[in-house]
Amino acid sequence: MFSFFKKKAPPPAVPPTAPGLAVAPSAPPVPPPPESGPGPASPPGPGPGPGPALPPPPPPEPRSNWLGRLAQGLRKTGAGITQVFTGTRIDDALYEDLESALLLADTGMAATQYLLADLKRRVKETRATDPAAVKALLADAITALLLPLQRPLVIGGVDGQVSPTVIMVTGVNGAGKTTSIGKLTRYLAEADQKVLLAAADTFRAAAREQLAVWADRNRVEIVSQEGGDPAAVTFDAVSAGRARGCDVVIADTAGRLPTQAHLMEELRKIQRTIAKAMPGAPHEVLLVVDGNTGQNALAQVKAFDAALGLTGLVVTKLDGTAKGGVLAAIARWGAEQGRVVPVYFIGIGEKLEDLQTFDAREFAQALLG
Repeated sequence: MFSFFKKKAPPPAVPPTAPGLAVAPSAPPVPPPPESGPGPASPPGPGPGPGPALPPPPPPEPRSNWLGRLAQGLRKTGAGITQVFTGTRIDDALYEDLESALLLADTGMAATQYLLADLKRRVKETRATDPAAVKALLADAITALLLPLQRPLVIGGVDGQVSPTVIMVTGVNGAGKTTSIGKLTRYLAEADQKVLLAAADTFRAAAREQLAVWADRNRVEIVSQEGGDPAAVTFDAVSAGRARGCDVVIADTAGRLPTQAHLMEELRKIQRTIAKAMPGAPHEVLLVVDGNTGQNALAQVKAFDAALGLTGLVVTKLDGTAKGGVLAAIARWGAEQGRVVPVYFIGIGEKLEDLQTFDAREFAQALLG
């Protein structure tokens, strides 16, 4: 698990911090805007009522445990790559085999060619002659390529004057969007962040019910409406979050394919409506992608970024996939366009601790064993 860093004035005791998510100093709540939203939505659900106290959260899992599970999850992706270095010679055949292995891992042509060129440069500079040494140099090359994706998700803004931080979450059906929201909410709530959820997936009853379960588990409020206007739900949620002094408002949205033009336009409408409820919001537009989809995940990133201007990614279901190399493809695409979309979190399972912050070095080491 990862924890969060929070400052207030005067500074109290600071809870433990972990890489990947920072909480800036708190800002005072801002009253909601006077204008009305695009339509009525149900009021925020009642907060946690009286009842038995929840058991204390389990102690944070050692990061070493996470690394072991990540390595196991990426075993299929890395098996073909590591097999290349079982020989005794460094020659053109090794590089050809490595190129094939990287492509099979869905690294993509652009990232594969970049990694091969970088690896050859490193081998030449270090005069490496042992395949094991070349494998270590490949880990360095992958780390360098992925490093721009490693950025923290900042709560409260860099100056601590953003309250609440509004996070809009998007993705295709089945990517693990609502579950990822639930896990993130749990971590935020445990870090003493006041969270409000917006169930803007008004077309799928199961999504609202699933988000309501997470809200109940985490003792946070939720704004929802059956069959209503998603934009109205988000407007009311952001307005309520401002009035109630929430630290974070997270808006779930209905899953959709980026080829569905009318549904993508609806996402843009939700984004515009959030801005009406709070100027400058949403502060984060996250896309949840399924790591099993490989190059299709990159296509989703491109399409959603073109429509919404993504600020971050959550890559799920990396456990057992043979296509984990797509993160390299995403990194190279970002470098080529001059604007990297960071990977805030990666997931390797259904458990709460299976969603963790992304670390480039850890990922490269887990990939190559």
